[in-house]
Amino acid sequence: MAEEALATLPVVLLRHVGNLVIRVEEFPDAETEKAMALESPFDLLGLYHGIELTRKSLHDPPGIPDSVFLYRRPLLDHWCESGEDLAHLVRHVLVHEIGHHFGFSDEDMERIEAEAVD
Repeated sequence: MAEEALATLPVVLLRHVGNLVIRVEEFPDAETEKAMALESPFDLLGLYHGIELTRKSLHDPPGIPDSVFLYRRPLLDHWCESGEDLAHLVRHVLVHEIGHHFGFSDEDMERIEAEAVD
């Protein structure tokens, strides 16, 4: 489902995603829970981990590739509670987290999501 959602993004974005890793995990790890002061691991649907492109420099040492995490159980829980279409929810979270990679504003992300193909 994450791969299908990724394929709906505008080509202009997909060309610049580069080495961004997209991972599906059951829940955020304990370190992420603590760092984000989550009351519950179900409170986080997705997360971008890395340095947004607007802040990267050619002088930065190579390291762990930037990643987008989609948290399966919180997504499923939200889907069950909200009744929202699961594919739409996954795409929404994916667009939002990839938007952080690019340093986009919330308005930019909303526009990109609106342009995504169903």
